[in-house]
Amino acid sequence: MENSEPPQIKGLNVTDDQNGEGNQHGKEKKKTQMKKLCRTKKVKEHCCVECEKNSLSVHMKIHTGEKYFSCKECGRNFSRVDSLISHMRIHTGERSFFCQECGKSFTRIGKLALHMRIHTGEKPFSCKECSRSFSRSDSLTDHMRIHTGERSFFCKECGKSFTRIGKLSLHMRIHTGEKPFSCKECGRSFSRVDSLIGHMRIHTGEKPFSCKECGKCFTLSCSLTDHMRIHTGEKPFPCKKCGRSFRRSSKLSVHMRIHTGEKPFTCEVCGRSFSHGKCPQSRDGSKRH
Repeated sequence: MENSEPPQIKGLNVTDDQNGEGNQHGKEKKKTQMKKLCRTKKVKEHCCVECEKNSLSVHMKIHTGEKYFSCKECGRNFSRVDSLISHMRIHTGERSFFCQECGKSFTRIGKLALHMRIHTGEKPFSCKECSRSFSRSDSLTDHMRIHTGERSFFCKECGKSFTRIGKLSLHMRIHTGEKPFSCKECGRSFSRVDSLIGHMRIHTGEKPFSCKECGKCFTLSCSLTDHMRIHTGEKPFPCKKCGRSFRRSSKLSVHMRIHTGEKPFTCEVCGRSFSHGKCPQSRDGSKRH
């Protein structure tokens, strides 16, 4: 019987071995066209073009910048259709994923998973320098710059530097006065969406963050974090001049004015300057200092 040539599969270059036995996929083969993947991804170093064609195609868009899926509402482009579907929920207002603890809703299941760490207290990302833990990897990356001193993003208006471009963008609203987030209840506007979310709890009375030690509830997670230091005694903000430590960064900032001599608050009555925001007056309300 004549030996027939092995069937050819598109994308594969299959040749006969020394024994004349053909192969493809499951069978032993001498030579198969392989495609090397980007080593920055935690994927196999090599993959068969036919088997991995789809996943490789999606991955390569990271490098090529291809974004074929466009939002008809705002024109933003995406490399993946599922990313476009998720984005469209911003315009439709659809929030399909709900937290069973507090009822908060989200457009993506990934955001719900991150949110749940607020309730569980899970902080899987730890700093190797100071052992501080975080619920998000980007928060750890941001924190590490405290140790490295890296501040790559500068404000052109005042020269202040930041560890992240997002923080610079938020800071710029101080100069522009932009407050794009408005409360539908009272009309008050905010420069940050999280500030609006925290403000809305004044109207709803919601206090989703509870202290496990004493049961006190808070409208903001940062308020709970600050409160917990009362129980733990933690004072993570030390003064580099005298070594005194503080529970809150704002307290450290005020304290530093003792060393710098800065007095940014001026009394409108007498023109005297102070390091704190209040002009010290007598109890009867007279203008004497």
